[in-house]
Amino acid sequence: MNLDVLNTIAPVAAIVGLAGVAGWVFTTWIRVKNGYPLENSWGKAIYPKTSDEAMERVKLISQENAQLRAELGSVKDRLAVIERIVTDEGHRLSHEIEALRRPSN
Repeated sequence: MNLDVLNTIAPVAAIVGLAGVAGWVFTTWIRVKNGYPLENSWGKAIYPKTSDEAMERVKLISQENAQLRAELGSVKDRLAVIERIVTDEGHRLSHEIEALRRPSN
């Protein structure tokens, strides 16, 4: 093989190899920074390990989610009542209010 061709290919191959390694390091850094688990050569997650602290956080977040869902349900109910009041005919609403004002015997 010609020595000139070898002298041209070697630096290009080294640059391509270094670019590949740098890309792999950058991708791994981004994954760790954003909380994605690292994987071994078989595709199994090796980081982060599940800890008691993480399980506790999941439990707290689940409880908060349930509370927020319950609150959202009550807000939806209240909104339905307000929509009914706004969209009902005026005379029907006034009859219901007068019926509530009358003393029941």
